[in-house]
Amino acid sequence: MMQKNVGTWDALMRITFGLTGLAWSASRLVQRPVRLMPLMVAGLSAMKVAEGITRFCPMLFAMGISTRNTGPRHMNTLDRQEG
Repeated sequence: MMQKNVGTWDALMRITFGLTGLAWSASRLVQRPVRLMPLMVAGLSAMKVAEGITRFCPMLFAMGISTRNTGPRHMNTLDRQEG
């Protein structure tokens, strides 16, 4: 099972910038569907959205880093343990 290693703000930023990248790449792919750059941005942006939703980043895990707050627990909806 994956341990969460992405903090709340980090997850929100990944989701925000990931959706922005997906919107940008979709608009570029409509204009010129054979370009490589929008496809790469779409793939990377989708990975960032997935990391933000699951709150697990494989690169942070490989480096042994966590951006989660390990201090006292707050009543954040993204930090609640699943039942």
